[in-house]
Amino acid sequence: MLRALGHIRRMLGGAQSHLMRCSDGHYYVVKFQNNPQHSRILVNEVLATRIASRIGLQTAPIGIVEVSQELIELTPDLCVEMPRSRVPCSPGLQFGSRYPEDPHRVTMLDFLPDDLLPQVENLEDFAGMLALDKWLCNTNGRQAIFYRREGGNGRPGEFPYVAVMIDQGFCFNAGEWNFPDAPLRGLYARNRVYEGVIGWNSFEPWIERIKKLNEKALDEYIREIPPEWYADDLDSVQRLAGQLLRRRDLVTDLIFAAKNTTRRPFPNWL
Repeated sequence: MLRALGHIRRMLGGAQSHLMRCSDGHYYVVKFQNNPQHSRILVNEVLATRIASRIGLQTAPIGIVEVSQELIELTPDLCVEMPRSRVPCSPGLQFGSRYPEDPHRVTMLDFLPDDLLPQVENLEDFAGMLALDKWLCNTNGRQAIFYRREGGNGRPGEFPYVAVMIDQGFCFNAGEWNFPDAPLRGLYARNRVYEGVIGWNSFEPWIERIKKLNEKALDEYIREIPPEWYADDLDSVQRLAGQLLRRRDLVTDLIFAAKNTTRRPFPNWL
């Protein structure tokens, strides 16, 4: 169990997360139970991030972060901003996503210019993440951050940048826990990241790993989640897991539907 030791800054985004220094010496982006989106967002983050990591996608390490009442009382910025009021963040167990590097030394980039994208080491992860987002019905656009490896200088043959897939909160349609599939959902904003997609071979490794994910693995991830995040309604979480297992065979059709949209996200898929 991690403990939050100090507040660094408020983060952008609808969940009103906060960057915090924690007891393991690392920094975490912390989402609170009383975030403006839904407490289930925290459940979604754990389940989707664990699954993404299991199938080999680059995600930030995650953990359960305890934030004390005392720290909240001593930190006025630890609050949820409502239209006409400010509500203190709730104490207790929260979701934490580790900042990939020391925020005082390395800047995370929300955007990388197109001419630098070929220098991203794991650009193929965007295809894998699309397969996952289709399976999990991420109703938000795909979110990612980029950072430059220390010492990376962009020499020929070197990949100095890394993409990290973040913000899985809107998988399973956020707090609704249903699956309103739509062709454009889950896509990253720029087609350039999908230029390496040349056909089904680009997705098959990820789809095969998704199909191998079983009930035992999902149960393991569910046991990690604090019951207060899902209002002690374990049956609802288990129903969600059952729906996921039944949806595994839909992934191919959902990707194909995205391919056939007028957006044409895969420019080199002939």
